[in-house]
This record gives sequence, C-alpha cells and structure tokens, in this order.
Amino acid sequence: MAFFIETLFNGLMAGMLYSLVALGFVLIFKASGVFNFAQGAMVLFAALAMARFAEWVPGWIGVESKWLANVLAFVLAGACMFVVAWLVERLVLRHLVNQEGATLLMATLGITYFLDGLGQTLFGSDIYKIDIGMPKDPIFAFQSVFEGGVLVSQEDLIAAGIAAVLVAGLSLFFQKTGTGRALRAVADDHQAAQSIGIPLNRIWVIVWCVAGVVALVAGMIWGSKLGVQFSLTTVALRALPVIILGGLTSVPGAIIGGLIIGVGEKLSEVYLGPYVGGGIEIWFAYMLALVFLLFRPQGLFGEKIIDRV
Repeated sequence: MAFFIETLFNGLMAGMLYSLVALGFVLIFKASGVFNFAQGAMVLFAALAMARFAEWVPGWIGVESKWLANVLAFVLAGACMFVVAWLVERLVLRHLVNQEGATLLMATLGITYFLDGLGQTLFGSDIYKIDIGMPKDPIFAFQSVFEGGVLVSQEDLIAAGIAAVLVAGLSLFFQKTGTGRALRAVADDHQAAQSIGIPLNRIWVIVWCVAGVVALVAGMIWGSKLGVQFSLTTVALRALPVIILGGLTSVPGAIIGGLIIGVGEKLSEVYLGPYVGGGIEIWFAYMLALVFLLFRPQGLFGEKIIDRV
C-alpha cells in the first residue's frame, strides 16, 4: 500500500507541473482563439532569462545574497516576458485579427523560432542551472502509518505547491476582477466584447503577459529540476495530451487533465510496464489523448462546438 501511495503521490506532483505548462495554452486560446505553439519556446526563453539574470545580478549590484539575486532575476525575467507579450501583440496579432486559425497557428510557429534564436543570441546556448533553493533530498513521510514510510521528493512537493498557488491566483483573477471578467467576455465572443467597449488589443497584451508569467514559473521549476537547455521546449509536447484531455478552453480542465495524465503515467509504468516491456510512461498520455479525440474531442470540460448550417 505504501508503494502505491508513493507512486500516486509522484504522479500527482508530475501532473501539477504538466498542468502549469498547459495553462499557458488554455489562457491564450480562451482570450484570442490562438493555439499558441510557441508556449514551449516561451518556457525556454523565460528559463534562460531567469538563469542568466541570476548569474549577472550579483555582479551588477554587488550583493552576495542568493535569495535577493533570485528575486531580482525573477523580476527582470518577468519584465522580459512582458516585453515579449507586447511585441507579439503589436507586431503579430494586431495585424491578424479575424484571420483563419491556420494563419494564426503559423504565426505562433514563427514566434517559436524567433524566440529560440533570440534566446540564444541574448543568453547563450549552453546548459545553465537555476538554483532557487528547493531541497533536492527526498524525505520519508507517514512513517507512523506505513512501515518504512512513503518516499516523497521535497523538490516535487514545493514545485506542486507553487503551481497550486499560481492556479488559485489565476482562478481568483478570472472570477473576481474586472479585467478577468473582460478576458472571459473576449473568450466568449470577440465582436460582442468590442461592441461594448472592451479593448481587444489591450486584453490580448494582458493575457499574453499572464501566459508569460506562467511560462516563467514553469521554466523556473523545470529548469531547477532538469537544467536549462534547449530540449526544455519539448515540455510543451508533454502538455498537449493534458489540454486534449481537459479541454482547450477550460482552466480547471488543464489542472484535472494534468493530474490524470501524471497519475496515469506513473501507475501504468509501474503496474502495466512489466507486462508490455516497459516504456509505457512515454506513450501513455498520447494514447489516452487519442482515445479522447475519437470519442470526446472537446475534452472533459471543454465547450462543445455546435455549427448551424
């Protein structure tokens, strides 16, 4: 039983990190109808900025405190993501209003390669380390309940806590603030939102900024776990089954979908892997996503689209 709980817990922790990346897709799609293929590049760019600023800031201001350097690096990296969001709206989205979805998708592909190149130019192409002080050593929990306890990664636990706080903050932002309600109005109908005076361009900048902050937090956590390298862009591919499962228009769906995928991967690898030769964790999420595309393409919480002809 202890081993099952340990596997389940590890799956939940991984699922929260998947959800964090999937949130970027959902936020931008809800507000602009754009499937942002550049989300992985945004995660990488943000992680590169965070890692390099953390190295440069102590020399700039002459401080030895790693905590202060990380805080300032986070602020500077966030400012970079705000600039990226403003440039995307100003130079790309503003000129593609009411264009076909394929056109917008190709535009985000262009943004992907631009951010990849810009990241290498500004921050370099080596493998960098992000050290935000998360403990790496695992601990044994519930020792009084299970013999030997349950092995828990402190790093995964803190990362999941950060992700949960961010998700809760975004939920409050969307539900309780005037800007959040404007974002939901734009998501429902662009033209209707414009007709009542909601500035579409400003809303797009805000939502790309929010997605940039989400990408920064995701890049910071994944960079701390895996190191900042250009393979980090593939994290976005792990989030695709999550949004297919949860629904491309649902923030809660991104969270629940990530948890299901994370738990499913770990449990299937442990309990089904020995019977199919192993490696099931690599393709389990995509097979599950394929099943949903066949039988429920809008996902668990996505909006069903009805076309009247």
